[in-house]
Amino acid sequence: MVILVLNCGSSSIKYQVLDMKSSSDFSVLSKGLVERIGLSSGIISHRVEGRDKYEVEEPILNHTEGIKKVLSFLVDQERGILKSLDQIDAVGHRVAHGGEFFSASVKVDSKVKEGIEKLCELAPLHNPANLLGINAIEELMPSTPQVAVFDTSFHQTMPKHAYMYALPYEYYTKHKIRRYGFHGTSHKFVAEKACNLAGLDFTKAKVVTCHLGNGSSITAIDGGKSVDTSMGFTPLEGMIMGTRSGDIDAGVVTFIQEKEGLDAAGINSLLNKKSGFLGVFGSSSDARDIEGAAAKGDERAQLTLDILYYRVVKYIGAYAAAMGGVDLVAFTGGIGENDPDLRERVGKQLSFLGANFDPALNKGVRGKDKILTSPNSKLIIAAITTNEELVIAQDTMNILS
Repeated sequence: MVILVLNCGSSSIKYQVLDMKSSSDFSVLSKGLVERIGLSSGIISHRVEGRDKYEVEEPILNHTEGIKKVLSFLVDQERGILKSLDQIDAVGHRVAHGGEFFSASVKVDSKVKEGIEKLCELAPLHNPANLLGINAIEELMPSTPQVAVFDTSFHQTMPKHAYMYALPYEYYTKHKIRRYGFHGTSHKFVAEKACNLAGLDFTKAKVVTCHLGNGSSITAIDGGKSVDTSMGFTPLEGMIMGTRSGDIDAGVVTFIQEKEGLDAAGINSLLNKKSGFLGVFGSSSDARDIEGAAAKGDERAQLTLDILYYRVVKYIGAYAAAMGGVDLVAFTGGIGENDPDLRERVGKQLSFLGANFDPALNKGVRGKDKILTSPNSKLIIAAITTNEELVIAQDTMNILS
């Protein structure tokens, strides 16, 4: 079964085309990444097995335009792998928020689309982009079945005391206001992969996974189950992110509303699209731009990075306490996999948990699976490449089979 996987983030689209003979027997025919969507200069990287990477830099105004570019590359005579889009048997989509509507992956139909749309208000940067992907495929490949794989599913094992907010209980019963968590496919995949690399039993280990990118979340996994995670009712809570504020005193919201004369839509835009890295640094939401500016002495750029480092350490420490210890910390995502400076800053601060971080092992590690602590380290720290696309392809195949 040939499956196209679309993973639409807030400012990016990852894609892979996989030939799935079984869940464990597969090959990746092509993959790529559309980055910096909505910024002045977008980047599209397209790879086909056995060929050189093709990269083009041009403005990409929105996700619909990005998806059309992806499909055109797949059937391009020189750079593609398909004669026509009919060769794709199914399309699997990462969908950020499933709420309590979806506790598992599902085949897409009109009712599923309605459910995803209803949850757009809870994930305003992602669910709309996910729907754009589904609708674009529906328009361009109307006979091709589609499957939605939800970020929230893995976190359904959280105990009630971890996912409930201290609000009037009726808001949970009436509106299902609770912590849901996101990046679930990545957290589960990375935790299992890291445990295999470290020789730990996933079903017994205490793991903290740090998925750090334009959207970031940290998860506590005890015995193979998610027991707490930094994102909450929406992907806004928790870590500082590209354009999202992360943790904030709720009183600030009403204060700003009153002082700035903002309505609910204005506050939503402020916290989700104008805050985070962009809000503190001021001119970009891309961590690479901020690191470059910090290296040149920009104080706000350095402050942005310091906030990021601090929150990562704080969450790891909190989850270690909540689980009664931690055996393994794994860094993944665009920043986690490719930023040795972040891993070193955080890794050295985890010595109180028994980490013996080795800068030499960490130096230059980008996009690789590697243990970054010495053999005698009580706490294992690792850089792990995520592959949400493979998990989505596996679910897609299993559901349609």
